[in-house]
Amino acid sequence: MAIRMTRSDDRVLFGVAGGVARHFGWSPGKVRLAFVLSCLLPGPQFLLYLVLALLMPAPARH
Repeated sequence: MAIRMTRSDDRVLFGVAGGVARHFGWSPGKVRLAFVLSCLLPGPQFLLYLVLALLMPAPARH
């Protein structure tokens, strides 16, 4: 059974970094820092973040 990656309630913008961190068992702060540092390099990092924000489902409400 695959575990679905969802956005996190621990959010700064859309919860993408928190969701990625929770899925892989990483620290959300480290994922956010890696994203910010990667934005200094050429590439579609910001576009990828926006795509993930649109495609990742919101966390389930209980």
